[in-house]
Amino acid sequence: MEKHAAHDDIMKELDNMVSRINGLEVSSTDEYQVATVSVLKTLAQGEINLFKEFDHLKKAIDLLTLELFKLKS
Repeated sequence: MEKHAAHDDIMKELDNMVSRINGLEVSSTDEYQVATVSVLKTLAQGEINLFKEFDHLKKAIDLLTLELFKLKS
């Protein structure tokens, strides 16, 4: 089984991917390439947003768990 990649590694990889996509956008020569790059950029930004939201959800769950332990004791 493969290990899960660390959150920071995934974010770095996604940032690198967006940088490469931006490079493709600059070098695009026709409308089809521009449209394809636009779709890729949207997908990559969506993944970045999902990871950021997941991080917020983890923090919220941690805070909620902490409050539940405070109520129990």
